[in-house]
Amino acid sequence: MSVVVLLPERAPSDRFPVLVTLHGRGETLKGPERGARGWVDDYRLPRAVERLRKPPLTADDLERFVSRDRLAVLNRALAETPYGGLVIVCPYMPDVLSGEEPFSRAPPLTRFVVDTLLPKVYAETPVLGTPEATGIDGVSLGGRGALAVGLERPRAFGAISTLQAAVDAENANEIVARARRALEQNPKLSLRFVTSTEDYYLPALKSVDRALRAAGVPHELLIASGPHDYAFNRGPGAYEMLLFHDRVLRGQGPV
Repeated sequence: MSVVVLLPERAPSDRFPVLVTLHGRGETLKGPERGARGWVDDYRLPRAVERLRKPPLTADDLERFVSRDRLAVLNRALAETPYGGLVIVCPYMPDVLSGEEPFSRAPPLTRFVVDTLLPKVYAETPVLGTPEATGIDGVSLGGRGALAVGLERPRAFGAISTLQAAVDAENANEIVARARRALEQNPKLSLRFVTSTEDYYLPALKSVDRALRAAGVPHELLIASGPHDYAFNRGPGAYEMLLFHDRVLRGQGPV
């Protein structure tokens, strides 16, 4: 397994929340070394970090996939509370979650993330080092992975979020069951789904949202602008992901 870790600019005494973020299937097919760099090289996450540190954001920063109202909300939030920074952990995700069933083959990935990777990150990087300050996220197939890992081991995380998660409407009942069990174990867990207007998983994610609401499971569904491709990852996906975890993992409300 290859892992890329992004550390924020910091003073020696600074400590940060941790965000584990999983890439999509395109990077899975590139192999461990290139795949683990997906968020850095292909999705340009360092650019988003730098722009969040120096607002205001512009429509160009979000690849022009943002409404004027949403851009104003993001910039107002950054003016009120500056971006604090995250230790961002980007592991390679092997092709173990493809297919119609999103959870059955996830246990090895879950054990790697929770039992091997996070203890190493806690020991070797400037982090707060608590489950409440640890989040997991991912895009497309990585969103499926984040959901599977987070709901299987909810006590390890303060927030689970996904970007354009690769799920099917047929998965809704199992996601509800797993989310209910996760919240029983960790009632403070934050759960969010981000999709977009041209995401081909949008109908399935709306079905999951309806099923969660019908079951009374607390969560958020955010429908941003944009397609299901790298432009979304570099634009709304990166910025919404970073801002969400930067706030929620510090005990603040999401933007």
